[in-house]
Amino acid sequence: MFKSFRRPASGPPPTAARDAAAPAPAAVDATGALRLVSERASGLGREAAEVCGVIADTHRVATAQAAALQALARQLQDVVSAQAAIAGETENGLRAVAEVGEAVQAVGTEVGGIVDTLRQVSGAADQITQIALQTRLVAFNASVEAKRAGEAGRGFGVVADAVKDLAAKVEVSSKEILATVGRLDERIAALAREIQRSEGSPAGGVHRALDGVVEGVGRIHDASRRSSEVCSVLESQMAGIEGEVRLTTRSLDAALGRTENFLRISEQLIEAFTASGLETEDSPYIRAAQQAAAQVAALLEDTLAAGRTTLADLFDERYQPIAGTEPAQHMTRFSALAEQLFPQVQEAALSLSDKVVFCIAVDRNGYVACHNRRYNQPQRPGDLLWNTANSRWRRIFNDRTGLASARNERPFLLQTYRRDMGGGRFVVLKEVAAPIAVGGRHWGGLRLAFNF
Repeated sequence: MFKSFRRPASGPPPTAARDAAAPAPAAVDATGALRLVSERASGLGREAAEVCGVIADTHRVATAQAAALQALARQLQDVVSAQAAIAGETENGLRAVAEVGEAVQAVGTEVGGIVDTLRQVSGAADQITQIALQTRLVAFNASVEAKRAGEAGRGFGVVADAVKDLAAKVEVSSKEILATVGRLDERIAALAREIQRSEGSPAGGVHRALDGVVEGVGRIHDASRRSSEVCSVLESQMAGIEGEVRLTTRSLDAALGRTENFLRISEQLIEAFTASGLETEDSPYIRAAQQAAAQVAALLEDTLAAGRTTLADLFDERYQPIAGTEPAQHMTRFSALAEQLFPQVQEAALSLSDKVVFCIAVDRNGYVACHNRRYNQPQRPGDLLWNTANSRWRRIFNDRTGLASARNERPFLLQTYRRDMGGGRFVVLKEVAAPIAVGGRHWGGLRLAFNF
């Protein structure tokens, strides 16, 4: 830091000898300054990676919330439609009950007619009884007269006795008819009272039941209408919330894009310092990644030259899923070869520093045929958390960092990112990627990740 210099208020001016004796300004240490800037850029990259990861997590949550709100809005629309259908059905029910009431009332009128008819039948039966009585009396008198006539009236007496017996039977039958009609009259009259409705008289049991049905259906209709009103308000509020969530998601998209740009700038600064020949804290890892990439390429070239594989096998992109794996694992035609060749290079790179987290060779799509031994653990069925952290081989890592490293063709690529270790645990890493070429074609990249 420079300090201001003020000439003394009095006294002679400094002489040339004095000026010559004064200390010269310190030479600026350009290398130290650049190294300091590189370190600051590295620190900024780490902070940017943290912020970028947090924004990405928030964006995922907001996206999931938006999807949930959309699903809820659709379900709410279904509820509104169902409520409208219920309202329509209850209106139909009310009309149907009214029609039933009218039909019952008509039946009641018909029953009243039946009662009148039965009373007419009863009157006719009564008349038959009277006629039967009179017939019996006439037959009795005829029988008496026949006896008086002696032998000449005997045949007439037989007829008179028969008529008397018949009249007695008719009388008995007519009395039974009267009794039956009387019982029917009482029952039908009671039924008529139950199903007929008239002003000034209490409603019968059937109409009371129908009135109860009408009241119940009416309550259902009113509740459906109120529910529809509430659902309409909720639907409007949901639309507003959904719009706000979409706006938040777009804002997070923009923030994530800017943060990723900021992260890329910090990475480019570090790359520029390293490419200029300045020795930085990342330089040993860059050289190690380039050396390991060259070794993997040489191993593949030697195997290709020996006829142990073909270019078609090495560049196989038909990733075959392994059944029952979670996260999903895949096999290719070069997987077995990679498991034979890559460990000697990948494991040796781990000894560079205790900061090295992993060293893996991936094809241009981010497929990891063989990870470091500690991450080549067989999966445990149903244990996603453990598998995510410990079984990282035969998997495709096609996220932003993974694809960028796999498809980089520059001498090296330096990235900073958060690594998902499963169970909501993340670590911020730096990663150097160097390209791997086989048979004059870009095969993939060597990824060397290390801690800050």
